[in-house]
Amino acid sequence: MHDLSHGLATLSLAAAEHEGGASAVHATQADGLAAFGWLLVALPLVGAAVLLLGGRTTDRWGPALATALSWGSFAVGVLVIVQLTGLAPEERSLSVPLWDWVSVGELSLSAGLLLDPLSLAFVMLITFVGSLIHVYSLGYMADDPDRRRFFAYLNLFVAAMLILVLADSYLLLFVGWEGVGLASYLLIGFWNWNPDYAAAANKAFVVNRVGDVGLITAMAIMLATFGALDFATVHGSAGGASDLTLTLIGLALLLGACGKSAQFPLQSWLGDAMAGPTPVSALIHAATMVTAGVYLIARSQAIYDLTPDARLVVAIVGAVTLLYGAFVGCAKDDIKKALAASTMSQIGYMMLAVGLGPVGYLYAIFHLVTHGFFKANMFLGAGSVMHAMGNRVDMRRFGALRADIKITWLTFMAGWLAIIGFPFTAGWYSKDYIIETAFAEPGWRAWVFGGVALLGAGITAFYMSRLFFMTFFGTARWHEDAHPHESPLVMTVPMMVLALGSLVLGVVLYPTGVITGWLEPVFGHAEHGEPLIPVLAIQILAFVLMLVGAGLAWVMYGRREVPQTAPEAGPLTRAARRDFYQDGVNDALFTGPTMTLARTSVEVDSVLVEGTVTGGTTGGLNGLSRVLRRAQNGFVRSYALTMLLGVVVILGAVWVMQ
Repeated sequence: MHDLSHGLATLSLAAAEHEGGASAVHATQADGLAAFGWLLVALPLVGAAVLLLGGRTTDRWGPALATALSWGSFAVGVLVIVQLTGLAPEERSLSVPLWDWVSVGELSLSAGLLLDPLSLAFVMLITFVGSLIHVYSLGYMADDPDRRRFFAYLNLFVAAMLILVLADSYLLLFVGWEGVGLASYLLIGFWNWNPDYAAAANKAFVVNRVGDVGLITAMAIMLATFGALDFATVHGSAGGASDLTLTLIGLALLLGACGKSAQFPLQSWLGDAMAGPTPVSALIHAATMVTAGVYLIARSQAIYDLTPDARLVVAIVGAVTLLYGAFVGCAKDDIKKALAASTMSQIGYMMLAVGLGPVGYLYAIFHLVTHGFFKANMFLGAGSVMHAMGNRVDMRRFGALRADIKITWLTFMAGWLAIIGFPFTAGWYSKDYIIETAFAEPGWRAWVFGGVALLGAGITAFYMSRLFFMTFFGTARWHEDAHPHESPLVMTVPMMVLALGSLVLGVVLYPTGVITGWLEPVFGHAEHGEPLIPVLAIQILAFVLMLVGAGLAWVMYGRREVPQTAPEAGPLTRAARRDFYQDGVNDALFTGPTMTLARTSVEVDSVLVEGTVTGGTTGGLNGLSRVLRRAQNGFVRSYALTMLLGVVVILGAVWVMQ
């Protein structure tokens, strides 16, 4: 089933386009339905504007309007895809001009949309999964008095994410990039009356701004080197740039991707971001926003194909984050934070794949799409569990819930099977192909990247099975006031749809050639050598590790009694519970020195600047004013004497000059 030759003819750009094997983006102006591609962004953006500007008058019908407009964007995307499928593969890249942005001298920057297979694959994921989450939120947020504002933010996020993936230039991409950052901040801190939630939103905002420095730097280098920021010019001219320039651009883009996709070393914000309502976690931190970094790297493949050093760093970052998230996930008792660690790890798989070069681009996007389904499914399932358990998140106080919330249990099971790589589920197809591709790398990379990917699969099976068994199996460890009950249909139906996708999406997309054929115009043709070890051996090892990980979790958390409080543990587990002290490291390396510099600056300002002004200039002026004030005494004789002295001074000056 895992025949590596199947679909590998569709993986990288044709070498004939320009030196280095990457191609530029050549788009023709859209006509027909595609010319209305701007509606993809406009519909949810209008929804956000209506709900925010309409205020309380939209409370009753605003959430339904936001949901309908999100589905409307999905419908437009489907129509555009239908039009593109009627074109020859090499013609499936259409441009929708919007406006002239900047025109100064020889510099001309315009805004437009790029409708091609890569951007539209993201459009389908964002609008379909995002619309299901809108529907789910109608039930989840039903009792929130400010849910109208919540739906406005959801629409705003969808619009910003669509701008990001549809932009035809890095400049417009950056607008969407900042838009999703703003929407993420607003949604994470939606319940900002809680200081911890407000702090989590601030943390996510600040860490993402650190990553933005990388993206801004990359754009500055592009503008200085190529004189443009649109994909067509930058990618088409990349072959003429120096190796150093391309490497710097690649590393700067990676820094931006690390911030948005919570990759090492900018991963600290993702766990705290679970403070937002659970649909936020499903929409932003599982299916869409955290994949933006992967999109940025894949979209910039023309650059990375020419700078193997930067691409190697991308793979290393993905491998490190893959294991980091997996180890953290093993130690978390908060169901949402365990899923957040899992998201971090799975995005690490995608970053590893795009770092493997042309062969890995397709598998990264393939895993990104399947992951969007099964991880959103599990996040919504976690929300359903919280709904049943009085909004609690501690898995040590769950257990035996499969009998009380059967729909949630069965739908969650579909996502669990997919993420641990159970044969023929969506995750089995997409993740196992990344493992096989890693083992096809040359030299030491095959052992390191292949070994890390394989080890990560085993650890994933353990900690996700731990989560599944602690929640739905064993004995009930509920609080006395807990009365588990199933969620309403408005919440469970989206979970059912996502569960179905978790099971069958891999079969639908890969063996049929749908995903490979669709992305071929973007990633083109590539071949790679045989894996270091036979494909069948890799499959068997992955399957055995999955069984071992899941079996160990069953023995420890399914059959045995789970303590209601976390027991004492070794140093590795204690470190994982505290996210390997990432906040402490950040405080020591960045926050502490920055605060010290700030305090020093304040002292210098107070002592030297204000002291000099107050004690010197200001003091001198005050003394002079006191002297002059004495002369203004109101006596005529004093003024006459002053005038006489003035005349004498003038006459003396005239005499000296003669």
